Amino acid sequence: MTRAGGLAALGIDIGGTKVAGGVVAPDGTVLATARRATPGASVVEMEHAIAAVAEELAAGHAGELVGVGVGAAGWFDRTGDTVLFSPHLAWRHASLRQDLLARLQRPVWVGNDADAAAWAEYRFGAARGAALALMVTLGTGIGGGIVMDGRLQRGAHGVAGEWGHMRVVPDGRLCACGNRGCWEQYASGSALGQTAREVAGTSRAAAQLLERVDGDPERLTGEDVARAAHDGDPLALELVTDVGLWLGQGIADLAAVLDPEVVVIGGGVSVLGEMLLDPARERLERALPGRGFRPAPRIVAAELGAEAGLVGAADLVRRDVAESAA
Repeated sequence: MTRAGGLAALGIDIGGTKVAGGVVAPDGTVLATARRATPGASVVEMEHAIAAVAEELAAGHAGELVGVGVGAAGWFDRTGDTVLFSPHLAWRHASLRQDLLARLQRPVWVGNDADAAAWAEYRFGAARGAALALMVTLGTGIGGGIVMDGRLQRGAHGVAGEWGHMRVVPDGRLCACGNRGCWEQYASGSALGQTAREVAGTSRAAAQLLERVDGDPERLTGEDVARAAHDGDPLALELVTDVGLWLGQGIADLAAVLDPEVVVIGGGVSVLGEMLLDPARERLERALPGRGFRPAPRIVAAELGAEAGLVGAADLVRRDVAESAA
Protein backbone atom coordinates (compact mmCIF):
# COMPACT_ATOMS: atom_id res chain seq x y z
CA MET A 1 0.00 0.00 0.00
CA THR A 2 1.17 3.52 -0.75
CA ARG A 3 1.80 6.05 1.98
CA ALA A 4 -1.60 7.62 1.25
CA GLY A 5 -3.29 4.42 2.38
CA GLY A 6 -1.75 4.82 5.82
CA LEU A 7 -2.93 8.38 6.48
CA ALA A 8 -6.08 9.72 8.09
CA ALA A 9 -8.71 11.38 5.90
CA LEU A 10 -11.60 13.74 6.44
CA GLY A 11 -15.12 12.42 5.92
CA ILE A 12 -18.14 14.71 5.68
CA ASP A 13 -21.76 13.52 5.69
CA ILE A 14 -24.39 16.04 4.60
CA GLY A 15 -27.92 15.54 5.81
CA GLY A 16 -31.07 17.62 5.82
CA THR A 17 -30.27 19.23 9.19
CA LYS A 18 -26.51 18.96 9.72
CA VAL A 19 -23.13 18.79 8.03
CA ALA A 20 -21.19 16.25 10.11
CA GLY A 21 -17.47 15.69 9.68
CA GLY A 22 -14.84 13.44 11.14
CA VAL A 23 -11.13 12.67 10.99
CA VAL A 24 -11.02 8.97 10.14
CA ALA A 25 -8.04 6.68 10.66
CA PRO A 26 -7.20 3.95 8.09
CA ASP A 27 -8.89 1.32 10.30
CA GLY A 28 -12.17 3.28 10.28
CA THR A 29 -11.79 4.78 13.74
CA VAL A 30 -13.20 8.31 14.04
CA LEU A 31 -10.57 10.44 15.78
CA ALA A 32 -12.34 13.81 15.94
CA THR A 33 -15.69 15.28 14.88
CA ALA A 34 -17.25 18.64 14.00
CA ARG A 35 -20.59 19.79 12.65
CA ARG A 36 -22.55 22.74 11.30
CA ALA A 37 -26.23 23.30 10.53
CA THR A 38 -27.22 22.51 6.95
CA PRO A 39 -28.03 25.66 4.94
CA GLY A 40 -30.13 23.74 2.45
CA ALA A 41 -31.44 26.66 0.39
CA SER A 42 -28.10 27.98 -0.90
CA VAL A 43 -25.32 26.26 -2.87
CA VAL A 44 -22.80 28.88 -1.79
CA GLU A 45 -23.74 28.64 1.89
CA MET A 46 -23.57 24.86 1.69
CA GLU A 47 -20.00 25.04 0.40
CA HIS A 48 -19.19 27.49 3.21
CA ALA A 49 -20.51 24.96 5.76
CA ILE A 50 -18.51 22.08 4.24
CA ALA A 51 -15.36 24.20 4.20
CA ALA A 52 -15.91 25.34 7.79
CA VAL A 53 -16.18 21.73 9.02
CA ALA A 54 -13.12 20.70 6.99
CA GLU A 55 -11.04 23.63 8.21
CA GLU A 56 -11.97 23.07 11.85
CA LEU A 57 -10.95 19.42 11.68
CA ALA A 58 -7.84 20.04 9.60
CA ALA A 59 -6.55 22.58 12.12
CA GLY A 60 -5.67 19.78 14.51
CA HIS A 61 -4.55 17.20 11.93
CA ALA A 62 -3.18 19.24 9.02
CA GLY A 63 -0.07 17.18 8.33
CA GLU A 64 -1.87 13.85 8.61
CA LEU A 65 -4.75 14.24 6.15
CA VAL A 66 -4.69 12.69 2.70
CA GLY A 67 -7.94 14.23 1.42
CA VAL A 68 -11.62 15.01 1.99
CA GLY A 69 -14.53 12.69 1.19
CA VAL A 70 -18.05 14.13 1.01
CA GLY A 71 -21.27 12.12 0.96
CA ALA A 72 -24.68 13.72 0.42
CA ALA A 73 -28.23 12.69 -0.39
CA GLY A 74 -28.70 13.10 -4.12
CA TRP A 75 -27.88 11.81 -7.56
CA PHE A 76 -24.28 12.18 -8.75
CA ASP A 77 -22.89 11.53 -12.20
CA ARG A 78 -20.61 8.54 -12.73
CA THR A 79 -17.42 10.55 -12.20
CA GLY A 80 -18.68 12.12 -8.98
CA ASP A 81 -17.86 15.58 -10.33
CA THR A 82 -21.46 16.76 -10.64
CA VAL A 83 -24.48 16.64 -8.34
CA LEU A 84 -27.29 16.05 -10.81
CA PHE A 85 -30.08 16.54 -8.28
CA SER A 86 -30.52 16.63 -4.52
CA PRO A 87 -34.12 16.40 -3.28
CA HIS A 88 -33.65 18.24 0.03
CA LEU A 89 -30.68 20.47 -0.83
CA ALA A 90 -30.03 23.22 -3.36
CA TRP A 91 -27.80 21.37 -5.84
CA ARG A 92 -29.00 21.06 -9.44
CA HIS A 93 -26.29 20.04 -11.95
CA ALA A 94 -23.72 21.55 -9.58
CA SER A 95 -19.96 21.11 -10.06
CA LEU A 96 -19.43 20.32 -6.39
CA ARG A 97 -16.16 18.40 -6.65
CA GLN A 98 -14.37 21.07 -8.69
CA ASP A 99 -15.69 23.80 -6.40
CA LEU A 100 -14.42 21.97 -3.31
CA LEU A 101 -11.06 21.17 -4.92
CA ALA A 102 -10.50 24.87 -5.52
CA ARG A 103 -11.61 25.80 -2.04
CA LEU A 104 -10.04 23.06 0.09
CA GLN A 105 -6.78 22.59 -1.86
CA ARG A 106 -6.85 18.84 -1.08
CA PRO A 107 -7.89 15.72 -3.00
CA VAL A 108 -11.69 15.36 -2.87
CA TRP A 109 -14.14 12.49 -3.36
CA VAL A 110 -17.86 13.31 -3.58
CA GLY A 111 -20.80 10.96 -3.96
CA ASN A 112 -24.08 9.66 -2.64
CA ASP A 113 -24.30 9.27 1.13
CA ALA A 114 -25.81 5.77 0.94
CA ASP A 115 -22.95 4.70 -1.37
CA ALA A 116 -20.48 5.97 1.22
CA ALA A 117 -22.33 4.10 3.99
CA ALA A 118 -22.35 0.91 1.92
CA TRP A 119 -18.60 1.18 1.43
CA ALA A 120 -18.05 1.75 5.16
CA GLU A 121 -20.06 -1.37 6.07
CA TYR A 122 -18.11 -3.38 3.48
CA ARG A 123 -14.74 -2.18 4.73
CA PHE A 124 -15.31 -2.03 8.48
CA GLY A 125 -18.80 -3.24 9.37
CA ALA A 126 -21.50 -5.84 8.79
CA ALA A 127 -20.53 -6.63 5.16
CA ARG A 128 -16.77 -7.11 5.63
CA GLY A 129 -15.33 -9.28 2.89
CA ALA A 130 -18.61 -10.00 1.08
CA ALA A 131 -18.35 -10.76 -2.63
CA LEU A 132 -21.54 -8.79 -3.32
CA ALA A 133 -23.07 -6.63 -0.59
CA LEU A 134 -26.11 -4.40 -0.76
CA MET A 135 -26.90 -1.57 1.63
CA VAL A 136 -30.51 -0.57 2.23
CA THR A 137 -30.90 2.66 4.18
CA LEU A 138 -34.29 3.17 5.80
CA GLY A 139 -35.19 6.70 6.80
CA THR A 140 -37.66 9.19 5.38
CA GLY A 141 -37.27 7.17 2.18
CA ILE A 142 -35.12 4.24 1.06
CA GLY A 143 -31.66 4.54 -0.45
CA GLY A 144 -28.81 2.14 -0.92
CA GLY A 145 -25.49 1.12 -2.36
CA ILE A 146 -23.77 -1.80 -4.05
CA VAL A 147 -20.29 -3.16 -3.41
CA MET A 148 -19.23 -5.97 -5.75
CA ASP A 149 -15.83 -7.62 -6.02
CA GLY A 150 -14.30 -5.00 -3.75
CA ARG A 151 -15.54 -2.01 -5.76
CA LEU A 152 -18.32 0.46 -5.17
CA GLN A 153 -20.73 0.16 -8.10
CA ARG A 154 -22.33 3.47 -9.09
CA GLY A 155 -24.03 2.38 -12.33
CA ALA A 156 -23.64 3.52 -15.92
CA HIS A 157 -24.84 7.04 -15.07
CA GLY A 158 -23.86 7.20 -11.39
CA VAL A 159 -27.34 6.71 -9.91
CA ALA A 160 -27.45 3.00 -9.01
CA GLY A 161 -29.00 1.94 -5.70
CA GLU A 162 -32.12 4.13 -5.77
CA TRP A 163 -34.29 1.10 -5.11
CA GLY A 164 -36.68 2.98 -2.89
CA HIS A 165 -38.42 3.81 -6.17
CA MET A 166 -39.00 0.26 -7.35
CA ARG A 167 -42.76 -0.01 -7.83
CA VAL A 168 -44.12 -2.76 -5.60
CA VAL A 169 -47.85 -1.83 -5.63
CA PRO A 170 -49.36 -0.87 -9.00
CA ASP A 171 -51.34 2.36 -8.58
CA GLY A 172 -50.42 2.43 -4.88
CA ARG A 173 -49.49 5.37 -2.68
CA LEU A 174 -48.28 8.50 -4.44
CA CYS A 175 -44.52 8.96 -4.04
CA ALA A 176 -42.54 12.21 -4.05
CA CYS A 177 -40.82 10.99 -7.23
CA GLY A 178 -44.16 11.26 -9.09
CA ASN A 179 -44.88 7.54 -9.42
CA ARG A 180 -47.28 5.46 -7.37
CA GLY A 181 -46.58 2.36 -5.32
CA CYS A 182 -42.83 2.83 -4.74
CA TRP A 183 -41.15 0.54 -2.21
CA GLU A 184 -40.33 3.43 0.11
CA GLN A 185 -44.04 4.17 0.47
CA TYR A 186 -44.39 0.86 2.32
CA ALA A 187 -41.04 0.08 3.97
CA SER A 188 -39.61 3.37 5.31
CA GLY A 189 -39.94 5.59 8.36
CA SER A 190 -42.41 7.76 6.48
CA ALA A 191 -44.43 4.68 5.56
CA LEU A 192 -44.55 3.61 9.20
CA GLY A 193 -45.97 6.98 10.18
CA GLN A 194 -48.43 7.14 7.28
CA THR A 195 -49.85 3.70 8.01
CA ALA A 196 -50.18 4.59 11.69
CA ARG A 197 -52.15 7.74 10.81
CA GLU A 198 -54.45 5.78 8.51
CA VAL A 199 -55.12 3.10 11.11
CA ALA A 200 -55.35 5.34 14.18
CA GLY A 201 -58.36 7.22 12.86
CA THR A 202 -60.54 4.10 12.82
CA SER A 203 -59.04 1.50 15.18
CA ARG A 204 -59.84 1.16 18.89
CA ALA A 205 -56.46 -0.55 19.24
CA ALA A 206 -54.78 2.80 18.60
CA ALA A 207 -55.58 4.25 22.03
CA GLN A 208 -52.04 3.86 23.37
CA LEU A 209 -50.53 5.37 20.24
CA LEU A 210 -52.90 8.32 20.32
CA GLU A 211 -51.97 9.10 23.91
CA ARG A 212 -48.51 10.03 22.62
CA VAL A 213 -49.94 12.77 20.37
CA ASP A 214 -52.78 14.12 22.53
CA GLY A 215 -55.36 12.16 20.56
CA ASP A 216 -54.53 13.69 17.15
CA PRO A 217 -53.77 10.86 14.64
CA GLU A 218 -52.38 13.35 12.10
CA ARG A 219 -49.47 14.05 14.45
CA LEU A 220 -48.27 10.45 14.53
CA THR A 221 -44.81 9.85 13.06
CA GLY A 222 -42.67 6.81 12.43
CA GLU A 223 -40.61 7.77 15.50
CA ASP A 224 -43.75 7.67 17.66
CA VAL A 225 -44.57 4.19 16.40
CA ALA A 226 -41.00 2.99 16.92
CA ARG A 227 -40.98 4.19 20.53
CA ALA A 228 -44.37 2.58 21.14
CA ALA A 229 -43.16 -0.69 19.66
CA HIS A 230 -40.14 -0.66 21.99
CA ASP A 231 -42.60 -0.16 24.84
CA GLY A 232 -44.60 -3.22 23.75
CA ASP A 233 -47.67 -1.52 22.25
CA PRO A 234 -49.43 -4.34 20.30
CA LEU A 235 -50.63 -2.12 17.43
CA ALA A 236 -47.22 -0.49 17.05
CA LEU A 237 -45.60 -3.94 16.93
CA GLU A 238 -48.07 -4.96 14.25
CA LEU A 239 -47.27 -1.85 12.19
CA VAL A 240 -43.52 -2.47 12.50
CA THR A 241 -44.03 -6.08 11.43
CA ASP A 242 -45.91 -4.90 8.36
CA VAL A 243 -43.03 -2.62 7.38
CA GLY A 244 -40.63 -5.53 7.94
CA LEU A 245 -42.67 -7.76 5.63
CA TRP A 246 -42.57 -5.11 2.90
CA LEU A 247 -38.83 -4.78 3.48
CA GLY A 248 -38.37 -8.50 2.95
CA GLN A 249 -40.46 -8.44 -0.22
CA GLY A 250 -38.29 -5.73 -1.73
CA ILE A 251 -35.12 -7.59 -0.76
CA ALA A 252 -36.48 -10.70 -2.49
CA ASP A 253 -36.88 -8.63 -5.65
CA LEU A 254 -33.34 -7.28 -5.33
CA ALA A 255 -32.04 -10.82 -4.79
CA ALA A 256 -33.72 -11.96 -7.99
CA VAL A 257 -31.70 -9.40 -9.93
CA LEU A 258 -28.39 -9.13 -8.08
CA ASP A 259 -27.98 -12.32 -5.97
CA PRO A 260 -26.22 -10.59 -3.05
CA GLU A 261 -24.36 -12.42 -0.31
CA VAL A 262 -25.54 -10.00 2.36
CA VAL A 263 -28.03 -7.13 2.65
CA VAL A 264 -27.14 -4.59 5.34
CA ILE A 265 -30.01 -2.57 6.79
CA GLY A 266 -29.08 0.90 8.00
CA GLY A 267 -30.67 4.31 8.47
CA GLY A 268 -32.81 5.61 11.29
CA VAL A 269 -35.51 2.92 11.07
CA SER A 270 -32.89 0.19 11.57
CA VAL A 271 -32.88 1.00 15.31
CA LEU A 272 -35.95 -1.25 15.46
CA GLY A 273 -33.53 -4.17 15.12
CA GLU A 274 -34.96 -7.66 15.15
CA MET A 275 -38.53 -6.36 15.43
CA LEU A 276 -38.02 -5.24 11.83
CA LEU A 277 -35.49 -7.78 10.56
CA ASP A 278 -37.25 -10.96 11.69
CA PRO A 279 -40.37 -10.33 9.57
CA ALA A 280 -38.12 -9.22 6.70
CA ARG A 281 -36.30 -12.56 6.82
CA GLU A 282 -39.63 -14.39 7.05
CA ARG A 283 -40.97 -12.68 3.92
CA LEU A 284 -37.68 -13.16 2.06
CA GLU A 285 -37.84 -16.89 2.77
CA ARG A 286 -41.34 -17.07 1.27
CA ALA A 287 -40.85 -14.64 -1.63
CA LEU A 288 -37.33 -15.44 -2.90
CA PRO A 289 -37.52 -16.78 -6.47
CA GLY A 290 -36.22 -20.36 -6.56
CA ARG A 291 -36.54 -20.69 -2.79
CA GLY A 292 -35.43 -24.06 -1.54
CA PHE A 293 -33.03 -24.49 -4.44
CA ARG A 294 -30.68 -21.54 -3.94
CA PRO A 295 -29.04 -19.70 -1.03
CA ALA A 296 -30.78 -16.61 0.27
CA PRO A 297 -28.85 -13.47 1.19
CA ARG A 298 -28.25 -12.75 4.85
CA ILE A 299 -30.17 -9.76 6.22
CA VAL A 300 -28.16 -8.03 8.94
CA ALA A 301 -28.22 -4.75 10.83
CA ALA A 302 -25.59 -2.12 10.02
CA GLU A 303 -22.79 -1.85 12.56
CA LEU A 304 -21.44 1.68 12.08
CA GLY A 305 -24.56 3.70 12.88
CA ALA A 306 -24.76 7.40 12.11
CA GLU A 307 -21.02 7.65 11.35
CA ALA A 308 -21.13 5.21 8.41
CA GLY A 309 -21.45 7.93 5.77
CA LEU A 310 -18.48 9.99 6.91
CA VAL A 311 -16.35 6.89 7.54
CA GLY A 312 -17.07 5.59 4.05
CA ALA A 313 -16.46 8.95 2.37
CA ALA A 314 -13.10 9.30 4.13
CA ASP A 315 -12.05 5.81 3.11
CA LEU A 316 -13.09 6.38 -0.51
CA VAL A 317 -10.96 9.52 -0.89
CA ARG A 318 -8.06 7.67 0.76
CA ARG A 319 -8.48 4.80 -1.71
CA ASP A 320 -8.63 7.20 -4.69
CA VAL A 321 -5.42 8.93 -3.63
CA ALA A 322 -3.63 5.62 -3.02
CA GLU A 323 -4.67 4.26 -6.43
CA SER A 324 -3.60 7.47 -8.20
CA ALA A 325 -0.17 7.22 -6.56
CA ALA A 326 0.30 3.51 -7.28
